[in-house]
Amino acid sequence: MTHNGMLLVDALRNPAGTARLDAAGWTALLTIARVEQLLGTLARKLSGLPVPDAVAHILEEARINAEYQRRSALWEADCARRALADYAGKVVLMKGTAYVAAGLKAGEGRHIGDLDIMVAQAELPQVEAALLNAGWEWVKEDAYDDAYYRDHMHELPPLIHKERDRMIDVHHTILPLTARPRPDAEVMLADGDALANGLYVLSPTDMLIHSAAHLFADGELDGGLRNLWDIHCLIDERADDAFWPALASRAAHHQLLAPVERAVRLAHQLYGTDIPSGWRRGHWPDTYYIRRLTARDHWGRGTHKLTRLLFYIRSHWLRMPPLMLARHLWTKWRKSA
Repeated sequence: MTHNGMLLVDALRNPAGTARLDAAGWTALLTIARVEQLLGTLARKLSGLPVPDAVAHILEEARINAEYQRRSALWEADCARRALADYAGKVVLMKGTAYVAAGLKAGEGRHIGDLDIMVAQAELPQVEAALLNAGWEWVKEDAYDDAYYRDHMHELPPLIHKERDRMIDVHHTILPLTARPRPDAEVMLADGDALANGLYVLSPTDMLIHSAAHLFADGELDGGLRNLWDIHCLIDERADDAFWPALASRAAHHQLLAPVERAVRLAHQLYGTDIPSGWRRGHWPDTYYIRRLTARDHWGRGTHKLTRLLFYIRSHWLRMPPLMLARHLWTKWRKSA
């Protein structure tokens, strides 16, 4: 099989169906879930259901690890909050940390890596200086990489704390500055929702738009099943009748309506997300996106190498114009050689 990622999709969509799995099926499911960084989420979905003893042990460890990541993410967010106490602007949490900080279903069992925050672009120097003074330091010391981040990317070069060994990515928008869509970061910051601790998260519509943009307007679909699960959970928990016209209007404002529509459609097709009929109109490229998202063998290894290569090329094409892309890849190749 070359689409064994569907084994994970089916288990998340219908956890009770895992009762039909044999030992090889469980091995494949757990392996793929681990590779897709959805093992903690799967463990939450299978909680309370009968599973083999060996599987139960693995799932319990995944739940413990997910809880550790949740606590660590919240602690790291609070460390950033204290480091930026003198900064008067909004500090917006993003991605997994935002989900757990806001108590959303998308955060339940979710794998959380780096801390991602967004601040106003004009205020990056103040934020950068405060973080450096609080113990963070640069991961990338190469002058070319540093200049590339500052001139063309949607974030500062990544920082890592010298004592806690935890990374922070400081964004000022949600897509590279060289990308064709130009999201309105000022509006995103202005409409952020305040948390009790003084930090912020994106509004419900912007949160979904950011996830869709990260998946379909920027990346090569690595981690796509996890991002689509985030979108499924955000819709399931927050979408009422008023949500859908607001989402369409907001996505159009950010020049991201097409990626958002695709994300919503694919969440419906893969996870059975309940969406309005007007959002379900299929497009023929969706088949290739699903092919890429589910391209795993039973050991979790990527399959469909040509499809993966084409999506890799696409991801770079979306990030920058052709001449700039050629110059960037040439520079990176020379440096690596």
